[in-house]
Amino acid sequence: MQRIINMKKLKNGIIPLLLMIVLLSCNNEESDIQTEIKIPVSVVSIKPQSISKFIETTGTVYSSKEGTMKSELAGIYRLQVNPVTGKPFALGDAVKAGQVLIRLQDNEFENNLQLESKKLKLELSENNLKKQESLYDKGGVTQTDLKNASIEYVNAKYTYEDAGIQKEKMAVKAPFTGVIVEMPYHTEGVRIEQGQELLKVMEYNNLLMDVKLPEKHLPEITLNQLVQITNYNIAKDTINGRISQISPVINADTKTFQSVLQIDNQKRLLRPGMFIKAAILSEKRDSTIVIPKETIISKQDGKVVFTVENGIATEKKITTGLENLDVIEVLSGLKINDRLVVSGFETLRNKSKVSVIQ
Repeated sequence: MQRIINMKKLKNGIIPLLLMIVLLSCNNEESDIQTEIKIPVSVVSIKPQSISKFIETTGTVYSSKEGTMKSELAGIYRLQVNPVTGKPFALGDAVKAGQVLIRLQDNEFENNLQLESKKLKLELSENNLKKQESLYDKGGVTQTDLKNASIEYVNAKYTYEDAGIQKEKMAVKAPFTGVIVEMPYHTEGVRIEQGQELLKVMEYNNLLMDVKLPEKHLPEITLNQLVQITNYNIAKDTINGRISQISPVINADTKTFQSVLQIDNQKRLLRPGMFIKAAILSEKRDSTIVIPKETIISKQDGKVVFTVENGIATEKKITTGLENLDVIEVLSGLKINDRLVVSGFETLRNKSKVSVIQ
């Protein structure tokens, strides 16, 4: 009898204990399931932004102005002193239009010009013309006498000016404001002959680049269109340019058309001959919905993204518009202040429970 009673007590104690263990285990499993289905995600609140579409191309820039100066006459080579550096002009020196860089000395040639003599003859002929004009007004000379005096003056004027032009050829001047980029060496004081190359000047505050674009872009390209220029040497800077010329002709072989970019290089960050990347702004929209391209999931029936509200992820089908390398415009399917899932969306399904970690 005692044994039967003990067995009843044992059963009465073990069964509730087992039930309690089972219940606790079930509760833990449910808790684990609930924890597992709350997928951690990061979200951002959608705000209106601007987006730009670019046509990208590459090419080599060249100077808008360059000139090679040669000796027009023979003479003794005299390289002039740069007043800025106090030294003879050299490669890389900035020069101004009309500045004398080199002089050619030839005393015999200058004497033969008889510049002073021709100047005196011009003054005499001018005085004589004025005298003849005064006499003609008073009837003292004939019209033939006046015309002869005029012819004498005009001939003297042209003779003197021609002599001055020839003398000016002894001075080699900068044709425009720019920089000396080439200067073949000539020994100071040595005679050089006519036609020898003396220096090359280049202006590169404004640079040009020839661009050949596929014909499909012709409707998108207009004069003065904005262009952003970059180069690996100036990765932190973007230089502005514009479309300055557009050819209306399509090349039959390449199916491209030519355009010319004009680049503002006032800071001289670029140099002629550099290889650059040009992004032509073809379209821009302001105050629109823009999202990162990597947040979009492509499905057979279209593109979708996920938004979060009250801890639930909702799948949203979207239509898109402008896009560039990183972002894309959303035309429908999203609205301002929607909380877009930007990470953790890969494993989401519609109505998944989520835990926002950002």
